[in-house]
Amino acid sequence: MTKPVVVGVDGSPSSLDAVGAASHEAAIRGAELRLVHAFGRSSSRLPAGGSGPPWNPAGAGVRELLDGTLAAAERRAHDVAPQVDIARDVTVGEPLVVLEIASRTASLVVVGSRGLGAFSSLLLGSVSGHLAAHGRCPVLVVRGRPDPAGPVLLAVDDSPASEEAVRFAFAEASLRGADLTALHACRTGSPDVYDGPADPPFVTYDETHLREHAERVLDAALAGPGARHPDVTVVRRPVAGRVRHTLIEASANAQLLVVGARGRGGFRGLLLGSVSQAVLHHARCPVAVVRHRDEGPAADGNEGDPP
Repeated sequence: MTKPVVVGVDGSPSSLDAVGAASHEAAIRGAELRLVHAFGRSSSRLPAGGSGPPWNPAGAGVRELLDGTLAAAERRAHDVAPQVDIARDVTVGEPLVVLEIASRTASLVVVGSRGLGAFSSLLLGSVSGHLAAHGRCPVLVVRGRPDPAGPVLLAVDDSPASEEAVRFAFAEASLRGADLTALHACRTGSPDVYDGPADPPFVTYDETHLREHAERVLDAALAGPGARHPDVTVVRRPVAGRVRHTLIEASANAQLLVVGARGRGGFRGLLLGSVSQAVLHHARCPVAVVRHRDEGPAADGNEGDPP
């Protein structure tokens, strides 16, 4: 049985956008959609004057708030995919912890780029950092204006994290009936592609060698998943340039950007580092972050990443 798609709900416009995206993802997977609303003690959206503590969903006025919030989410989900089965999950706890636990039995967790109330902590930095570091399934952050006719854009390097991202991107492209653009960025010594102290502009590189290396990385990463998804048309893009700028610019014409939780080489430091933060803040389309299944908490292994 296909694991459910989980979406964080708080009633904000961003979370409703996430519900719409999650409903579409559930429909193409043939999965149940779980609407998750969590109450933490610090929630500022609960009505005052209730008979119980403010984090108690049974308190006076809170049930009405919940029903309205979840009913609006269900309407959005049914507008996108009327055939999807929907379950409600109202939980007492910190939202990020609740979503992390939910990720253990989900195929995908979907969140908006900004939240309110019970999900006030679901800003780009905290949601991407926490769930990507500790979640047990891919995390989709809904942002930007995706091109529905555009490709799935995949950031490729030769790290274990990238292997999981490649498999996920091929599956998404197949489910969506979309092309897959696989991009590997090589930083050169030109001042135009200077990316920070770790990549000084006075260092020179053999651009022919870099391009050949990028081709080898792409060939190795795409061979296996490509054979399993012959229906997916793949466009390889070995490019020279700053990683974050290259991804952000390419995302303008994509319907989804897929990145690994951590990377190296062309995408060194990809998540919880400067590249991932730039992508999650500035990408022009939704971003799916895919964590390597065997990884521990992402707090380790980040030494030496660019700030």
